[in-house]
Amino acid sequence: MNIWHYGNDINTDMLFPGKYTYTCSTPDEIRPHLLEDLDPTFADGVQSGDVILAGKNFGCGSSREQPALGLRSVGVAAVVAVGFARIFYRAAINQGLLLIECPDAVAAYKDGDTVELDVDNARIIIGGKAFSFPTLPPEILAIREAGGLLAYTRKRLAKG
Repeated sequence: MNIWHYGNDINTDMLFPGKYTYTCSTPDEIRPHLLEDLDPTFADGVQSGDVILAGKNFGCGSSREQPALGLRSVGVAAVVAVGFARIFYRAAINQGLLLIECPDAVAAYKDGDTVELDVDNARIIIGGKAFSFPTLPPEILAIREAGGLLAYTRKRLAKG
């Protein structure tokens, strides 16, 4: 697992440049452009299970779905941040991307530390030290488990 560590105010254009909004819509089209202006190594280096740590206001900017869809589709296990822009937070839920607000964990991280997620017990272990975060609502966890809001809704409708 890789840890991708970024600062404050990472906007949606940094996550996925707006110039590709109308030409890239599938995960395969989005992937090569993820974080290309912020971290050119990300798209080729990201692996399923990786974690992003970031500062405050992660995902500020536009309401485009590609940033959250792209991060989920490459297998980012979670974005752990001091805080999220609300519109990105909702887009991430819709795409099944796990977002965790845990300022103490982000502040404690040092390059080279290991990070473990224990979503069931609402804690993150960084460099051997555990940090708690608010328990996520079961509905958000169910949407994540289903792979996003659309898949979750289809599953519920199929059950009748």
